[in-house]
Amino acid sequence: MSISIRDVATLAGVSVGTVSNVLNRPDAVSAASIQRVNHAIEELGYVRNDAARQLRAGVSTTVGFVALDGRNPFFADVVGGAENEATARGLALLHGNSDEDAARETLYIDLFEQQMVRGLLIAPFGDVTARLTRLRSRGIPSVLIDRFSGDARFSSVSVDSVAGGRLAAEHLLATGRRHLAFVGGSFDIRQVTDRLAGARSAVENSVHRASLEVVPTHALTVDEGVAAGRRLLARDRSDRPDAVFAANDLLALGLLQGLVVDGRMLVPDEIAVVGFDDIPFAAAAAVPLTSVRQPSALIGGTAMRILLDEADDPDRPTRQTVFAPELVARASTGVP
Repeated sequence: MSISIRDVATLAGVSVGTVSNVLNRPDAVSAASIQRVNHAIEELGYVRNDAARQLRAGVSTTVGFVALDGRNPFFADVVGGAENEATARGLALLHGNSDEDAARETLYIDLFEQQMVRGLLIAPFGDVTARLTRLRSRGIPSVLIDRFSGDARFSSVSVDSVAGGRLAAEHLLATGRRHLAFVGGSFDIRQVTDRLAGARSAVENSVHRASLEVVPTHALTVDEGVAAGRRLLARDRSDRPDAVFAANDLLALGLLQGLVVDGRMLVPDEIAVVGFDDIPFAAAAAVPLTSVRQPSALIGGTAMRILLDEADDPDRPTRQTVFAPELVARASTGVP
């Protein structure tokens, strides 16, 4: 049975108002009353209902975050950056993983709406415009993570994925590679299509005669990268690309495993590999991975600051923050 503040007051022999003051304004209560109330709380096992208290006050101390892929260290770092900013302001961050599933994404958005969070950070998978618009009508702002808001309806914090894809392909071309492959999917994810578009632009505008094929995957995971690597190995040597640009580092690390572990292709001698994100495991791979770096923690912290600004001032104009990507060259493309 739920223990109420009235039960605490009865056991402590004080008024409900005194218990409330002990919980919220202890400086207004005598030391003796504080001691009696705390003893009653401990004996009864009373747990204060902060959610209800915040709803009554009209101000929540929690922020929601829906990540696209919680298993990807990139998003873990983004969450960490956002959480650092939140805790510095006395707020708690609650986060869920949509796992590239529109139904799960909707479930988390609706849950955070029911909790009346202070605001929502989201790396969207599906079309969430209608739901985020509804949240805003209820006083809950949203900021898009790792996705540029083209119509400026919502604030966003992202990296220029088109430029990142261009950087990756230009680097491969500069190292003498001419038969490039882009490994990635699903193409419902905007970041994947943007990175492919950037790579295509680099190949099409190259002074060299080069080609780019697409090797689709079902997800952006290590297992899918391993499978893609094995499909490339199954081809005749003359039909294999001499370079691969993977849509993220997890795919690239899987590719390295699929290509190298069996010992049938040498990286980078026979094939060069570039990833995207520059997660911590990239530099520690058996063949250190060249990657396009995103400032993950900075993305999270910046998004949180923008979100809280909008929570404090709902009339503040939306902002689109786009960071420039950086290519970090390592041994997987022949850089010592």
